[in-house]
Amino acid sequence: MRLSSMWNWRRRPRTERRYPVPLTTHQLWMVSLSAPVSRDRNASRTTLYPFTRIDDDSARRWLAEQWEITSRDDLARRLDGLARSGYRARAQRQLGVAPLAWDAALYVDISRRGFGCGMLTEAEAWTALKNIVPAVVGTYASWREYADHYLLGRQVWRDGLRGTSDSSLPAPQSAADTHLRALLDPANRTSPWNLAPWDTIGHPDRAR
Repeated sequence: MRLSSMWNWRRRPRTERRYPVPLTTHQLWMVSLSAPVSRDRNASRTTLYPFTRIDDDSARRWLAEQWEITSRDDLARRLDGLARSGYRARAQRQLGVAPLAWDAALYVDISRRGFGCGMLTEAEAWTALKNIVPAVVGTYASWREYADHYLLGRQVWRDGLRGTSDSSLPAPQSAADTHLRALLDPANRTSPWNLAPWDTIGHPDRAR
């Protein structure tokens, strides 16, 4: 990030000023499904809003550039596609395994950005996140299992980009590996996966 951009970013209000109430344990768990995608230093992993500072335009621009989402209808179609089959359908054909975690992480990330730019209300965003929970809980028993399938799905997706220009290629798989190791590290006190362990969603919700 250039100095001018960094300065402008730091002048923006912090997310907690607009959304001062901390997430409950269940809410943090649901938001944490997108933690593997949130590698950027400006990403928030403990709020429904996707950034550490308020930047609605960035959320809107990212949805348009990365997903061709420019309306609520576009957003609804993308979320429905990820929930129904997503990229795991290709993985199933290629590997005989359907890594739901990759699609779930993208689903939650897109929902949060949709909320961030005003395409979804806060209530609608939480409803969207709740809709994906039963499938995820029914498929995995730990964050490690979730992380392993996320990496598998990401690899299949990345392999499908071969032949595109270098400028459009995503970060190498090693970058995703490193990020997930940090999320799974029990000594990492800032990891949302340590703040909201996997079995959190199976216990009564509570304030943090």
